[in-house]
Amino acid sequence: MDFVDQAKIYVKAGDGGAGCASFRRERFVPRGGPDGGDGGCGGDVILRVNTGLNTLLFFSRKRHFKAEKGRAGKGKNQHGKSGSDIVIEVPPGTVVKDSENVFVLADLTDPVTNWVAAKGGLGGKGNARFVSSTRQAPHNAQPGMPGDERWLLLELKLIGDVGLIGLPNSGKSTLLAKISAAKPKIADYPFTTLVPNLGVVELSDDRTMVVADIPGLIEGAHKGVGMGLDFLRHIERTKVLLYVLDASQGKEPVLHSYRTIRDEIKKYHAPLLEKSQAIALNKIDITHEGDSEKAKEILAEEGHNIYTVSALTGSGVSSLMEDLYQIVKTNDNYH
Repeated sequence: MDFVDQAKIYVKAGDGGAGCASFRRERFVPRGGPDGGDGGCGGDVILRVNTGLNTLLFFSRKRHFKAEKGRAGKGKNQHGKSGSDIVIEVPPGTVVKDSENVFVLADLTDPVTNWVAAKGGLGGKGNARFVSSTRQAPHNAQPGMPGDERWLLLELKLIGDVGLIGLPNSGKSTLLAKISAAKPKIADYPFTTLVPNLGVVELSDDRTMVVADIPGLIEGAHKGVGMGLDFLRHIERTKVLLYVLDASQGKEPVLHSYRTIRDEIKKYHAPLLEKSQAIALNKIDITHEGDSEKAKEILAEEGHNIYTVSALTGSGVSSLMEDLYQIVKTNDNYH
């Protein structure tokens, strides 16, 4: 399935039905009064969260959504039928913005959340509504009110407990494949991961957590260089950030990678650096022990938990996952 995380859609609620202007025409009722019924209300356009969805791909094929109009009122005080609502299902983590991409209208994260994107128009009143002591035979009836209509921008931000962040080829995809049933594309060239991947990590005693592999960042990502700008927003939903650094490159490249990632996150949205964080020095199976220890010593000064692992062989991965689970649970309790 293709991954699509942005879409623009048009929503139009149903117009209200017109009220009816009619008079009783019954035998033996020489002075029949007004009996025009009200029009029905137009249907709403509703966005509903479906936890079974993880992409906005559907909206690349269908962009216009219109709810049903209300029916007109009839004589004999018969009210028109209200139009049916139209329900649009979206994945959890969908942010709805106005068409100018300025205001956030809704942040749809909770399961089975309903949000009215466009309200149906009210039905018009029939002439029976306008009878008074001084107006016994009103001929006027109201037209139905138009339903809301507008263009909306949908933006998907993946929801994960842990976000894997790192430069290209740091081993994030290999780590995700090792700890979960996810099957991300893995190869030795830049930008192997073109879309975010989600994996469910199953620990003992039925404990689970969701890990998101965020595509590799490069310097200038916050300006749109490479693919960083398109995917940086996905780390906003994660509770814990795990830096995956290639320890085999030596101490200085490891430190440069770490600082590059932090700098790009800071320029994109500085408060993200306040999230709980940990560091995984990866590829220790091909790393000189002295280099990894020196890098670990310097990075420890940042105040983060540091782990040495091999995503390929699995060395150190189990203890890393156990500690990450505890950090995630601490964040849950805190919030």
